[in-house]
Amino acid sequence: MEHKQLAGMIDHTLLRADAVKEEILKLTEEAKQYGFASVCVNPAWVELAAAQLGGTDVKVCTVIGFPLGASTKEAKAFETTDAIANGAGEIDMVVNVGALKGGDDALVEADIRAVVEAAAGKAVVKVIIETCLLTDEEKVRACEAAVRAGADFVKTSTGFSTGGATPEDVALMRRTVGPDLGVKASGGVRSLEDMQRMVSAGATRIGASSGVKIMQGGQSTAAY
Repeated sequence: MEHKQLAGMIDHTLLRADAVKEEILKLTEEAKQYGFASVCVNPAWVELAAAQLGGTDVKVCTVIGFPLGASTKEAKAFETTDAIANGAGEIDMVVNVGALKGGDDALVEADIRAVVEAAAGKAVVKVIIETCLLTDEEKVRACEAAVRAGADFVKTSTGFSTGGATPEDVALMRRTVGPDLGVKASGGVRSLEDMQRMVSAGATRIGASSGVKIMQGGQSTAAY
């Protein structure tokens, strides 16, 4: 895979609570330099990132209901509307994990649909299912709910729970959603080899704070 093609699959990510303005500015500069698909930042940084990336092909991605997914669908919809108004073009929302584990698939689907409808025609929606907290059966149900609700991607992880992406989970998600939906692997993708394993398993997007290291062929110790 060519460098440009690789870079175009990476959401260059900085979601640490203690990230400061200078780090966000550095993130956007790196994204422009390497041609990453997007920068993924917390909602408070969307406006700054969008201002830095205006006139480029790099999108601004942000996270909704993050990292627990336990806010109401109304709150998630408002967060989505606000983020888009500030310049976000991609929305990574966390499902209601407790509802999923409790068998309330109707609530899970309604939760996702609220974000999809708030983003309609304005932003891509990726659904974080937090695979490390789910059984395989729950992963399948979460992916099916995302498909029914009209999401554009399913995504493995927040990077802030008990584990990140695995090739096995990516492959299961790809089998469940079929060939047309995106699958994003995130959490623990720290090297080019990690990325290649995820892509081979069916990932079409990678979330990583190690994007520069990946592009340089090195390895990072970052968690996300």
